[in-house]
Amino acid sequence: MSQQVAVGTLFVHGVGDDYLVAVSNDGERSLSARLTLGATDAGPRPAKFARRHESGEEPLRPDRFVELARRADRIRISQQTGRSQRERIERMLDGYQLDAKTVRTCRYCASAGRYSPVTSETAIEADGEQICPDCARRELDAELAHHDVSSTAADRLQELLLDVQDLERVKNLLSGQLDPDLTKFDEMSATTEAVDPVPVGSLGLHPGMQSLLDDRFESLLPVQSLAVQNGALDGDDQLVVSATATGKTLIGEMAGLDRLLNGEGKMLFLVPLVALANQKYEDFRDEYGHLANVTIRVGASRVRDDGERFDPDADIVVGTYEGIDHALRVGQDLGDIGTVVIDEVHTLEDDDRGHRLDGLIARLKGYCENRNGNAGGNGTNAGTQWLYLSATVGNPGWLATKLRANLVEFEERPVPIERHVTFADGQEKARVANKLVRREFDRKSSQGYRGQTIIFTNSRRRCHQLARKLEYDAAAYHAGLDYSRRKSVERQFANQDLAAVVTTAALAAGVDFPASQVLFDSLAMGIEWLTVQEFHQMLGRAGRPDYHDRGVVYVLVEPDGSYHSSMPGSEDETAFRLLKGEMEPVAMRYDETSAVEEVLANVTVAGGGAKALTERMVGDVPMKHAVGKLLDYDFIDGLSPTPLGRAVTRHFLEPEAAFTMLDGIRKGKDPYDTVAEIELRDEES
Repeated sequence: MSQQVAVGTLFVHGVGDDYLVAVSNDGERSLSARLTLGATDAGPRPAKFARRHESGEEPLRPDRFVELARRADRIRISQQTGRSQRERIERMLDGYQLDAKTVRTCRYCASAGRYSPVTSETAIEADGEQICPDCARRELDAELAHHDVSSTAADRLQELLLDVQDLERVKNLLSGQLDPDLTKFDEMSATTEAVDPVPVGSLGLHPGMQSLLDDRFESLLPVQSLAVQNGALDGDDQLVVSATATGKTLIGEMAGLDRLLNGEGKMLFLVPLVALANQKYEDFRDEYGHLANVTIRVGASRVRDDGERFDPDADIVVGTYEGIDHALRVGQDLGDIGTVVIDEVHTLEDDDRGHRLDGLIARLKGYCENRNGNAGGNGTNAGTQWLYLSATVGNPGWLATKLRANLVEFEERPVPIERHVTFADGQEKARVANKLVRREFDRKSSQGYRGQTIIFTNSRRRCHQLARKLEYDAAAYHAGLDYSRRKSVERQFANQDLAAVVTTAALAAGVDFPASQVLFDSLAMGIEWLTVQEFHQMLGRAGRPDYHDRGVVYVLVEPDGSYHSSMPGSEDETAFRLLKGEMEPVAMRYDETSAVEEVLANVTVAGGGAKALTERMVGDVPMKHAVGKLLDYDFIDGLSPTPLGRAVTRHFLEPEAAFTMLDGIRKGKDPYDTVAEIELRDEES
């Protein structure tokens, strides 16, 4: 060992009967050695001193230790050194007139011959002692390796480690421990935008509607006031974007009922899902049934359980997008339409269903214009007002322009929402969900309501499995349940007889369950990860201003989990992408199949006017290419549908499905085999 080795700090740590010695300068270790003391008449003195290598130890003269100690800027003794050992090394140093200070250090480092002092600001609790951040990170990395978490999740846990300075608490998160201080990712604060409230008495609505509102409210909510101030009751078309539970629906109801009662045409209220249509139908019939006839149109030809059929002459038509689109495709007369409300208009972004909503809007506008005989308004038509509602649109200005509507945007969150992330594998998720449901239901808000939970999962079967595993009363809720069962679940939840509902996407679009807590048992719907927009739409169900003081969202993440081999990334990566992500812009994308379907529907509805309908759609539809394909498929003759084309469009069939059916019929195949072939192709695609 050279005499010229720089010595900044000489560090001593007792191990057994010996001492580990580390010499460092400017943070870099220059020597690691082992020291053995021997007893002499003068007291303890160096007896053995050996430099440590990976391959073993190199003996040095014992007095080398004394030379190093005399040249050191400072001598530090580990606090973890036993009392008797510490006293021996101190007596030895005193014998050479050398001063040393006992300091708190990282035991892991000291045991490895490294000098790593810790302070209250840097120390990490681990197994009842304090270690340095570097060692704590190494210990956490070793634990993470057993769980296969993504680098994104690992980074999050490393951040938590430095924040809370407790290794065991952070490691416990990987086994589903619900430490709220650690699981909390962030809080979406309650926000209130200053809007001058519009007094209900000043609205000047038809007396029937005015008296109804006078009995319910003194003034409108902020987003309702904004809409009225911007022409909602003057016939102006609007895109209204505001968070869940801020009162958007009433804007459409006020405008539609007022126009209806003043003889300006019926109201269509359109939603994406059957479950939502059923609930809106019940609500409208209860609230407005004494003023108007209410009917419902879902699917191709839905017959309600009580035997009532769709009545196209009704004053208020609640329908799904596909239900009203089918009426147009088969040429049904919908009468004079004064107001069209398109709820959940962000469905335009949906890869599977967005093109159908886009086509429906264009076809319905064409119908209304032909019925009224002239165009006007916001560039649409003089006789029909269009109101588009959504809680989540990434590019509202662009969409409003494409829809030719005024934008009414209100950024308010009625109650704060806490967002939490906890890790649990597939088996643990039910246990974690059960604990969270119990904890929430045992609480009451300042308004006296128990906390209730919506749990989103990715299959109907999982809905039932998870609901059965919860200790408190819970129910599955999805589109596969019959109408009466869904209504029963809705009533039970409203009466606070259920602690939780477990659902698929059926509730994401706004069915009215006033829940205080939302759990994500899965971040996939089917075999596709959620988009940021879908995620925000679903978590927005947590917390209602008239019921709860705050909303709570828990994302239950399976490290390295996925639901299909085709899914990119893992569930933990997806969780942090969704939590940190920006809302995706609505951007209509047309592949060949969706373009062919919409152009065929436009041809069926409008004949030679199909080009005008297609040009007014939000997305850019390759009309010329689609027409060429339709001619090749024998779906159209000129710009008229063939009998085959008419059948395809009436049943919302994709060309491949139609040809599979035709092939099966011609070859005399069993219909079930044909259906299975179509289903298998859809899954593979």
